[in-house]
Amino acid sequence: MRTPRPFLVAAVAAALTVAPAATAYADDGIRVQQWGLAAMHTSQAWETTKGKGVTVAVLDTGVDSSHPDLAGNVIEGKDMVGFGAGRGDRPWARHGTAMAGIIAGHGHGPGRGDGVLGIAPQAKILPVRVILEDGDPARKKARSTRGNALAEGIRWAADHGADVINLSLGDDSKSAHPEPAEDAAVQYALKKGVAVVASAGNGGKLGDHVSYPAAYPGVIAATAVDENGERAAFSTRRWYATVAAPGDDIVIADPDGEYYEGWGTSAASAFVSGAVALLRAAHPDLTPAQLKQLLEDTARDAPAGGRDDSRGYGLVDPAAALTRAGKLKPEGLRASAYAPEYFGGGPDPAELDEGPAGWVGPVAGGTGVALLAAAVYLWRGRRGPARRRPGLPL
Repeated sequence: MRTPRPFLVAAVAAALTVAPAATAYADDGIRVQQWGLAAMHTSQAWETTKGKGVTVAVLDTGVDSSHPDLAGNVIEGKDMVGFGAGRGDRPWARHGTAMAGIIAGHGHGPGRGDGVLGIAPQAKILPVRVILEDGDPARKKARSTRGNALAEGIRWAADHGADVINLSLGDDSKSAHPEPAEDAAVQYALKKGVAVVASAGNGGKLGDHVSYPAAYPGVIAATAVDENGERAAFSTRRWYATVAAPGDDIVIADPDGEYYEGWGTSAASAFVSGAVALLRAAHPDLTPAQLKQLLEDTARDAPAGGRDDSRGYGLVDPAAALTRAGKLKPEGLRASAYAPEYFGGGPDPAELDEGPAGWVGPVAGGTGVALLAAAVYLWRGRRGPARRRPGLPL
């Protein structure tokens, strides 16, 4: 009988430190804090597209479709867990809503000038619930009964209109290793033309253990950088790193109507998924192999030698990728999901961490940790004092 992966406390242990907001930010101050938009040259990319016509599946804890920054951008999805907290409960859809906002938030208010703006604000979000929030009382039950949620969720999303699959979650515990059903699901999605993006892991201070699903062949693995473009200290350094994206002091939306600052490679994955959505909108015939290579070839601030395990090929640049994409022929880079020329050969079994003989998937209905930590409460409403709240590992 397969045994579940150990609960991933280490991945978020440092995330519980809460710092006070230095200033009380009104809604119209949120945009000033969204440094990732400028870092990714989104204004230039938006001259070509804002993601209209593309669907990004967010496999996570659920998404609050009524959030003012997401209203109208969330389509009906699927709950692969089937129980646990629901709308109105505090431990519901916090992490998933945060990721959806980074990807496709459109703001709200006059001229949509308030709230969170995503990288692809005209894209649609397809929520697929595959994991429960850390504070959900049903998390333990889900861990033991929903071990196939991630693999099933990936296949379901690929069969129900997803152009991009965002996996801001993972198992980066010491015993993490591949699960055949998940690997097969990823390959299924890739062969159907669906790009798959995942968090590289938050183990930069904890041993840099391999994280899955980021390490499966064909996945675009996102590492995190800070506002200075430097590798975030928590970001895992591994051979599968594809590109880096903003992942520190990131403004995130929450179902409670408030805004927080968070950190984690979850956020980086969401930023990269938004970038891929822009590419798919402008060039829908490009394959996952082409999309991955475009991000690599056009990344900014490349490390010495062109690539390293900290930031992959550099900071993702959707504007540059869009420009390069216009010169490609869709059939030019067609390849199978495992083609090493474009994806690399994947993990070397001889170097994997030792662990149990078998285990269930990284979400296991709650076993894996979604790799973002909300840290700083920012603002609720247009005029009111900022206040401190307990941090929540998301």
